[in-house]
Amino acid sequence: MGCVLGIDIGGTNIKAGLFASTGELLEVKKISTGSIVGEEAFSEVVCGLESLVTSEGFSSDDVEAIGLDVPGPVDDQGRVGMLPNIELDPEGLQSAIKAAFPAAALAFENDANAAALGELWQGSAKGVGSFVMITLGTGVGGGVVVGGRLVSGAFGAGGEIGHITVCEDEELVCGCGRRGCLEQYASAKGIVRLYGRECAARGVEGVPVEHETDTLSVFEACRSGDEAARAAIATMSDRLGYALAQISCVIDPSCYLIGGGVAGGFDLFATGLAASFREYCIAPCASARILPCSLGNEAGMYGAAYAALQQRVA
Repeated sequence: MGCVLGIDIGGTNIKAGLFASTGELLEVKKISTGSIVGEEAFSEVVCGLESLVTSEGFSSDDVEAIGLDVPGPVDDQGRVGMLPNIELDPEGLQSAIKAAFPAAALAFENDANAAALGELWQGSAKGVGSFVMITLGTGVGGGVVVGGRLVSGAFGAGGEIGHITVCEDEELVCGCGRRGCLEQYASAKGIVRLYGRECAARGVEGVPVEHETDTLSVFEACRSGDEAARAAIATMSDRLGYALAQISCVIDPSCYLIGGGVAGGFDLFATGLAASFREYCIAPCASARILPCSLGNEAGMYGAAYAALQQRVA
């Protein structure tokens, strides 16, 4: 029996899952990443993957397929587009992985699309024909499923909801080069930035924030009654609800699934998000449910493995 690797490439680390060829998750490994450019970085990733494979008694020749998801558009030919939140040489990484696992079929997928596939395959979207997966992490991504099929678009940018304009007056520039994108408000970076802005407006120091994506500290502050944190999360919920209302005008999904690291604070923004969505959406769409995804931060890893399995079959 062979095995399959599902690799979720994030802005701060890689989550790699080793799956049996039947789809059973066997083991998970996190690999810290910075810039994934150059032979040294590629070697670190490959060594981590080889360690994961051998930990379950497999060899590199037993790896039948490898799926990688990346935080940016991927077209139907597997070509990676813009990568606003990560330094990554996809072609170089692909070559290094192919050299290490020569028998494996290789599939690239957008991270949010992979998360949607994971939920469709093994998660809370089983049996749901129409839904939109929202991943709130270092950036904001989306995976659109209509009629049980993933919609990636002609250029791989289908579901790039993080770059819907939600505030025309925003002065700071988004990683995509534009201003006022949803990603600037609903991502981990965006929430931390909003918290800093609210603290400054109130003339308070706020709680210590360890790094630019440290939403955990902001969420804990909110639970402790910090008004600046509460206001930041309210702004995030409002802008995300506004974006979902626009998506519903086009896709009209039966539900939205919220995933990614920021979803750890879902209890803090679920009510506000639902209220904002219903305030902004047209009446026929108001019954759409907004739910946390069941696979959590592992959804992308599952989806990458699923895409790899599909590639092997093809």
